[in-house]
Amino acid sequence: HKMPHSYGYRARTRDLFCKGFRKNGTIATQRFLKTYKLGDLVDVKADGAIQKGMPHKFYHGKTGVVWNVTKRAIGVEVNKQVGGRIMKKRIHVRIEHLQHSKCRLEFLNRAQKNDRVAKLAKAQGKTVSLKRAPALQPKPARIIGVKTTNNKVETLYPEAYVNLFV
Repeated sequence: HKMPHSYGYRARTRDLFCKGFRKNGTIATQRFLKTYKLGDLVDVKADGAIQKGMPHKFYHGKTGVVWNVTKRAIGVEVNKQVGGRIMKKRIHVRIEHLQHSKCRLEFLNRAQKNDRVAKLAKAQGKTVSLKRAPALQPKPARIIGVKTTNNKVETLYPEAYVNLFV
């Protein structure tokens, strides 16, 4: 068998840049009307239908910060691991290959909720813990009644060994 010898710019991107199932067709106008401001967090998601201004395959799926806004492209600063260090890479990507990141959405919602809870607690004169806690906390100690409830103590014994393959 022959070994592959394609080391091009878009090598091994057959599934990476392909459109999702039933996502073909014309691009929605809303993609071009989104506003990006300096400091915004954006996800780089290359669209295979538009070849102009497409980022390198490495940056596909990465999240970066907007550092420059031009007429049809956005300058994004992305972290890239090179050897043992992480470098900040500045790339220009067309708007079609970007989307606003939702990575801070959960945090912002939680911060708003904490503010509301803290304000209510202060009005009532209580102190409330606003820290996140794991879902499964240890259950408090309790005594299981044997006589009060219908729990019978059952002793389990091992079954006698029976050799079926003689």
